[in-house]
Amino acid sequence: MSRLGLTLHPVKTRMVDLRRGKESFVFLGCTIRKRRSIQRNPRWHFMQRWPSPKATKKLRDRVRELTSKRQSGQEVRRIIAELTPVLRGWGNYFRTGNADREFNKMDYFVVKSLRRWQYRRGGQRPTKRAPFTGDQLRGMGLHRLMGTVKYPAQATPRRSSLSRVPENGTHGLKGEIRNGLA
Repeated sequence: MSRLGLTLHPVKTRMVDLRRGKESFVFLGCTIRKRRSIQRNPRWHFMQRWPSPKATKKLRDRVRELTSKRQSGQEVRRIIAELTPVLRGWGNYFRTGNADREFNKMDYFVVKSLRRWQYRRGGQRPTKRAPFTGDQLRGMGLHRLMGTVKYPAQATPRRSSLSRVPENGTHGLKGEIRNGLA
């Protein structure tokens, strides 16, 4: 490293004990930690990653900025048009991990912020219009983060069975056609 002129930052460089989820670390905006398996053997721990608190806070601040009092004169579709690329970009960056819980929280926060914006826009009188529902907002073009998590492919290649038949892995119990083969 010294040949390349690189040095370790003393504050950012540390040893982390990942056994049984004791500690975690943040790398490129993701919190990385071992978590206990719920579905399989509870004694097993697996590496998981999700958006760090700092990354989540930055997105929340951006949503607050776009739905602030200063935006009360805007049309709701315009605010949604400004929010959607921000949500889509954040979601695309963090979607390959275990971010479904954070995505669900963020979807709730965005809908709540738009409802708060709608209430403030009504002025001193309470508005007679019912607050927006999540489905109405998505119908206007709001990007939904929930359901966009994509798990990466299996790290190790699938082992073929001893028979080496090309139909392995197709699970042809129902006789479906794959790649032109019956």
